[in-house]
Order: sequence, then C-alpha cells, then structure tokens
Amino acid sequence: MARRIRKKRKVLIKRMRRHLLFLLILFSLGFAVIIGTVIYINVAKGDRYSQKVLSQKGYESISVPFKRGDIYDRNGSVLATSQKVYNLIIEPKNILEFDYKKEATAKALNKYFNVSDEEMAGYMQEKDSQYKVIRKKLTFDEVRAYQSDLRAGKLTDVVGIRLEDEYQRLYPNNELACHLLGFVVSGNEGIGGIEGSYNSYLNGQNGRMYSYLGQDYNLQRNLEPANNGCSLVTTIDSEAQRIVQTKCEEFMDDMGAKNISVLVMNPKNCEILALYNSHQYNPNNAYSMESTRYQFETDGPISDDEFKRITKNLTDEESVEHLNDVWRNFVISDSFEPGSTYKTFTVSGAIEDGVITGDEEFYCDGLQHVADWDIKCHNVYGHGMLTVPKALEYSCNDCLMQIAALEGSAIFDKYQVLFGFGQRTNIDVSGEPSEDDLYSMVYHQDTLNPVELATSSFGQGVTVTMMQLGTAFCSVVNGGYYYQPHVVKQVLDADGNLVENYDKILVRRTISEETSEQMKYILKEVVEEGTGKKAIVEGYEIGGKTGTAEKLPRGNGKYILSFIGFAPVSDPEVVIYCVVDEPGADDQASSAAGTVLFNKIAEELLPYMNVYRTGDATPSDADSMDEIATPVFEGNAPEISVAGSTPEENAQPASPTDSSGH
Repeated sequence: MARRIRKKRKVLIKRMRRHLLFLLILFSLGFAVIIGTVIYINVAKGDRYSQKVLSQKGYESISVPFKRGDIYDRNGSVLATSQKVYNLIIEPKNILEFDYKKEATAKALNKYFNVSDEEMAGYMQEKDSQYKVIRKKLTFDEVRAYQSDLRAGKLTDVVGIRLEDEYQRLYPNNELACHLLGFVVSGNEGIGGIEGSYNSYLNGQNGRMYSYLGQDYNLQRNLEPANNGCSLVTTIDSEAQRIVQTKCEEFMDDMGAKNISVLVMNPKNCEILALYNSHQYNPNNAYSMESTRYQFETDGPISDDEFKRITKNLTDEESVEHLNDVWRNFVISDSFEPGSTYKTFTVSGAIEDGVITGDEEFYCDGLQHVADWDIKCHNVYGHGMLTVPKALEYSCNDCLMQIAALEGSAIFDKYQVLFGFGQRTNIDVSGEPSEDDLYSMVYHQDTLNPVELATSSFGQGVTVTMMQLGTAFCSVVNGGYYYQPHVVKQVLDADGNLVENYDKILVRRTISEETSEQMKYILKEVVEEGTGKKAIVEGYEIGGKTGTAEKLPRGNGKYILSFIGFAPVSDPEVVIYCVVDEPGADDQASSAAGTVLFNKIAEELLPYMNVYRTGDATPSDADSMDEIATPVFEGNAPEISVAGSTPEENAQPASPTDSSGH
C-alpha cells in the first residue's frame, strides 16, 4: 500500500514538473517578447516617447519679458526708461499639500508682502489653482527682504511662492516734453510722439524659461534669454525744454491764453530742441482725467467736487475724447492762419525769382482794390511809400499784395511748394496730418484767383502747421536749405552699440545763399525798427517776424498771435517760434503776445545755448508798431475766405469787428 502511494506521488511530482517547465518556458518567451519590444521601441522611437513621458511628468513655460529701450536727450539725460517690477504669484494647490508648509507660507506672505489671514483664506479657496497673481508691480525694495532670505536658505518650508519679472515705463521728468515723448500702454504699445513712431525699435522680443522634470525626476531648466529693445538718443535738450516750459507757465499766469505752443529748432539741421503745448499731461499716468480739468473751466477754476461729478458721469468714449484733446500735439497736428509771418516767404520768393530786387518802393494808401473787393492794410490811413524792407518792418498788407501781384499765381505757388506748405514735413513723430489734408489748406496755382493771391500774400486764407512754418523759416535763414525736421539722432542696441545714425537730411533748396543773406538782415530790421521791437534781448542780434490772424468765423474778436525769431543774425544757431491762441487781453489783436513770449524765452535760452552777444540793440517799451487791427475786407468777407473751409465756418456775426494780417 505504501509503495503504491509513493508511486502515485512520484507520478504527480513528475507531472507538476512538466507543467512548471511549460509555464517557465511560456513566461520566459513572454518576457523575451516584452524585452525585445522595449529594446525595439527604445532604439527605434525612444526619443519621441521620452519626450512624451517627460511632458507627462510635468512641464512649465514662463515668458521672460524684454526691457523696452530707453530714450535720452541730446546730453544723455534719461527722458524715458523701463524699470523692473515684480508680480507676486502663489500656487494654492502646492501650498495646501502639507499643513506645516501651508502655515510657513502664510507667515512668509504676511511678513514680506503684508498678506492678511483673511486674504490668504480667500486665495486658498481656489484649491486646484497653480497660478494666482496677488500683488502687481512690486518694486525691488518691496521684494528685497524676501529674495535675500530665500537665497540665504531661511524659507525651506515655504512653497508655492514665486516672483515674475515685468517692466514698467517711467518718465523721470513727468510732464516735461510729454507731447514729444508720447506714452506706453499695456503690451508695450507706444502711443503718440517718439514712443509711437519708434515703437518697433524700442520694443524687443520676450524670452522664455522652460522647466520640467527629467528622467531622474530632477527639475531641469532651459532659458531662452529675452532680446531687449533699442534705445534712442534724441535731439531734445532737457534744459532748453525746461526753460520754455517755465517761461510759458509764467506767461500763462500773467496773461492767460486758450493755448500756448512753442517750437525751438536748430536752423542748421532742423533738429527739434524743444516743443511745448500749454495743456500738458503726465505720461506716467496718461489716462488721468486731471489733465483735462481746463476743458471744463468756463468762468474760472472749477471746484474739485464739481470736476469729479462731471468726469464721473462721462462715458468711456467721452473720457477718451477729452484725453485726446490733451494728448494732441498742436505744433504738429493743428493748422491755423499764420498771419504776417507768411510775408517772409512772399518776399523771399519774389527776390529769389527776380521779380523784385528788394530796392523797390511801393505805395500804401491803406487798401488794395482786388476784383470786387477792397482789401485793407492794418493801417487804414496808409503807410505811404515803403521800400521792401520797410514793408516787412511795418508789416504792410498793401505792399505785400502788390508784390504778390507781380509774382503772379504760378511763381507764388512755386515758392509755397518749395517752402513745403500744403505738404508733410515728415517729422519723425506721429500726429502730422495727411498729404491730402495739408494740400487743401493752401490755395494753389489753379485756385489762386486775384483775391486768394492777395490775402495769401500776408498770411490769411492759407493755413499752416507750426512745424511747416518753422521748418520753412529755418531754410530762409540758413542759406536756403530745407532739411527734414527730426527728433531722433541715434538708435543704439541693448549694449550701447550704434545701430542707426540720423544726420541732417537735405530735402531741397528753397532760395539761394544770397537771398537768404538779404532776408536775414531785412528780418533783423523788423525786430530793431519795426513790429518786432518787443522781441529785443539786450546784447543779442535777433531777427524775426510778427504774425496776427483772426480766427473763424470772421468778426469774433478772437486771434492767434505769433512771432518767429532767430539769433544771431550773422550765423543763426536757434529759431524760436511762439504761438499764442486767444491771449487773455482785452484787445487780443494788439497784445503782441507772441513777441512778448519770445522775449521772455530768449532772455534765458540764448545765454544757456552760449549764443554770443553780438548786437547793440536795447529793449524798447515803445508800442508805436502795435497798430489796432482793422477789417481786412471792406464790409463782409467773401463767402469762402480760407482754403479748405466751408461757408458756415467763415460766417460773420451781424456786427463784424476787427480782422488783421498784422
């Protein structure tokens, strides 16, 4: 019996061994297949699957912001820069993973960033979030302590906190040169001025930081650095700009005006040294409605409560419309009738084309009968016989109409075009009107009928921008060279290497050296003996021309007063063009506001610019040349008296008052 049992056991064991051997062979074959497959995949497709595995283990991509380029004045002073700031980011999901780390993180946030327990509890409600911005635009001083302790290893239990870099545009001088600079909105988008025109140069390209878990589960990082933007060296002189701003603010306090604009240029290359408009804004906070306050002041200053009430009820569209009026650059964007400053170009063209020599005499009896109209001089009694220089000294409309009649429409328009009127100057900051719009603002040969030719000769009926007239005037006094006006001198890369250099760009010749020399001394006489006496600065040799033009509709008693002058006469180094819109005087037309403002600016600006004292003229309080303006037209003006205007814009009040091209 026992033997039989042992025999059965042996048979069973033998059978089990066969089964085990079979299973062993089967599993071995299976493992061999698996290993073979793994080897095949690793060899044939390993890289692709490795990337998939790594991406599943965890991957993060963070943008590294570029630094927008700086803007400097001609002497290296910073006008605009980008300051690094920090956004505080927390990761609630990671913070909540361990209670003791949550507590340490909360204490750190409270200590370094003043995050209260209530705030923290609110943030932690977003349990699955790994990205929440809780503080924006922190300065370096505000993050210094946290970063220092983090580097020192004092925050080992703190998790889920990080700082992201960002750049904030900063204008150290606040309002100074705001209309030249413009400003920047979110997304590093430049608006207006240099910021807008040179946006593509100033902007760089963001970099990127890639973070992921490697095959050994260690954190791997890869950095593609940002490419910072280029910087700009401008023609602006900060101190000249400051002088202009200070003097204009003093003038506004003393006399007042609807607007004051000033343009300062180097006539030798048409670089813009300073540009000012009286209603300024702070580009650090360009959307502040505070800069629009003047628009709501009708009968004096407006109270804070009333101002807040009005602006609070404005729609977004209305607010932006009011802000656009502040941001608008009058010097470049707005057109107006220049008045008698335009006579400079009438005489220059006539001398250059040989129509006159400058030695002729013309008789002024107080008016010229042109077509069906009697067009008056500002001196209704007449100036009598005047030479060409005297005609400009006395700003005689009658003599200028006679000179223009000798030129004829073809020659007159030829010089309008040469001097750039009706065209873009192509100044390198935004805001200049289109070529079509500018073309319509002056009468050309086909529309210069006798009346239009007569009034255009003394600067009424035509409209210009300050930039057009300032650039043209530079060519009159610099030898006849019309240069493209510009604000940027150089483009530098992020390392300070020169990328582009903008030298003076000669566009064309307007008049000859001989005519220019003759005009300089005629304009000197205007200041020393004529209507520009109030521009005299003791010891300086100054030339220039006054301008007075009545605004539409005719007969409203509202005027734009201007003066454009240069120094020294023998070798001009600076041109200063002052325009005062509706000066705060009982008799605007005879206030000499533009000339007085020029004098105030030149007194301080000329010494600063090291302009030599080469003149012997002394300031005069004489006002004999400040004639009271009279209507240009006998009776009502023609239905259309300004190029590009409509009858409605020219409409006169029932009882017309004075009008002048003085």
